[in-house]
Amino acid sequence: MITISAFRWVPSFAQGLVRDLRVRWALEEAGIPYEVKLLNQGDQKTETYRQMQPFGQVPIYQEDDLVLFESGAILLHIAEKSEVLLPKNPRSVARIRSWIFAALSSIEPFMQNLSIIDLFCPGEEWAKLRRPAALESLAGRLQDLSNSLGDREYLECGRFTAADLLMTTVLRIPRHTDLVQKLPNLEAYRLRCEARPAFQRALSGQMKPFAEGRPRS
Repeated sequence: MITISAFRWVPSFAQGLVRDLRVRWALEEAGIPYEVKLLNQGDQKTETYRQMQPFGQVPIYQEDDLVLFESGAILLHIAEKSEVLLPKNPRSVARIRSWIFAALSSIEPFMQNLSIIDLFCPGEEWAKLRRPAALESLAGRLQDLSNSLGDREYLECGRFTAADLLMTTVLRIPRHTDLVQKLPNLEAYRLRCEARPAFQRALSGQMKPFAEGRPRS
């Protein structure tokens, strides 16, 4: 049985965004059963956990004696098991991989930069000074993505793939802003992917323990 790690509780601004969502969604799309190991506060700092995840993050993916970390790498591993996420055509696979790395390298860092400013350091003077440039940079990247997507429903192959799964989870990050909503084709794309039953199951699974309330440390 595949096991993934996830937090039992996170602050409200992070709920529905933690990266185990990507792995849950991929497994749901692929129809692969899995179990979730919930971490209490501090569990990720233990030596045992750090041996599997050097940076103390989630998720960890355990499949028999195989242990993986980093959501992008885990997603690719799962995608290789399912034509729902990754077609057999090598050229299509190469293009999908490009979009996966684009989501992780060309879009997500700009999302996280703005999120750190807005959600973690809103009152800091340096954050106030840095925010306009961070906002402009992210808006530019989103416009580039919007231009590339055009009127297509999905990024590659004319259908949903692992690239869309990962890109959608990235587009969810700045939900405290209207940056994605300002680009109608990107907003429609995000909503289209989020409407998939597998996403809804994955999101429900992540949110369920959060609804039980903040655990005591």
